[in-house]
Amino acid sequence: MKPVRILVIGLGNMGMSHAKAYHALDGYEIVGICARSEIPANKLPDGFADYPQFTDFYTALAETKPDAVSINTYTETHADFAIAAFEAGAHVFIEKPLAATVADAERVVASARKHDRKLVIGYILRHHPSWEKFVEIAKTLGKPLVMRMNLNQQSSGAFWETHKRLLNSVSPIVDCGVHYLDIMCLMTGAKPVSVNAIGVRLSEDVAPEMYNYGQLQVRFDDGSVGWYEAGWGPMISETAFFVKDVIGPKGCVSITDVEEKGAGSADIDTHTKTNALRLHHADTDSSGEFTRVDEIIRTDDEPDHDGLCLREQEFFLKSITENLDLTQHMEDALGSLRIALAADQSVRTGAPVLL
Repeated sequence: MKPVRILVIGLGNMGMSHAKAYHALDGYEIVGICARSEIPANKLPDGFADYPQFTDFYTALAETKPDAVSINTYTETHADFAIAAFEAGAHVFIEKPLAATVADAERVVASARKHDRKLVIGYILRHHPSWEKFVEIAKTLGKPLVMRMNLNQQSSGAFWETHKRLLNSVSPIVDCGVHYLDIMCLMTGAKPVSVNAIGVRLSEDVAPEMYNYGQLQVRFDDGSVGWYEAGWGPMISETAFFVKDVIGPKGCVSITDVEEKGAGSADIDTHTKTNALRLHHADTDSSGEFTRVDEIIRTDDEPDHDGLCLREQEFFLKSITENLDLTQHMEDALGSLRIALAADQSVRTGAPVLL
């Protein structure tokens, strides 16, 4: 079988990790890499210097005529780039969020269907064995569920510069929140019914209409509730920056604090690292004492960030070569984006949003 000829657009943290995966996997052939400015050969990973470089997406698309395009750019470009790729006959991998608006996301999905091309969205936690286990255990805790999650990032220097560029188009609770809202939807298997959110602008470096700290609360039709909190910037606290905790009538399961390993909140591996899962059972005896001790499920052998990106790109390749039905995958991505953007609306209006 011929390798899938892929064009990689955007070479930041995520884009470079995906490019490394395409480079490593026999099923892909990189036909071009594209960034806003040309990258010197000595700044590229080993083996990348011979790949054609471009600084304009549309030029790269026309000249390379790829089978697939990997889009890892800022959110406001996603819809137009993806639709252009579909119209050129290419499959698309696109980093989350799928688009800046629900309407644009729906246009992308409609184009994938119209041109009968594969669309895979970068929900990296779906390919993480420890997070898969986390979701599996959460489903055994009964209903309703209480889901508590956050990912605050104390960023400075180059990290803060990246966050400020992201804040030109997307807030933290949208950019990161789609991941965790997707996980909440998987855990409950229920429909979201309403969302309420708050947000605060904590820096003069942030545009007046944007906020760099936010928290959302979402209700589901099975009675489950969840909250998610995200903040970016040099002022953000590193106390309890990583909370991943699910409570049900039968007990709770938590991802233990990765801070125990000394990782900072801006470290990209921190965003997915689990260390261990702690499962607590609510069962008590006649005297009201717990009948079972907490279980510690070790996850020391989990893949690192680049390893997870490799798993994502193996799935993208499989979706193309085995003609996987991605209908539910696309609908799930639309669903989590709708909740996140409704939360953003709630921040801006000060009112709850019915879904």
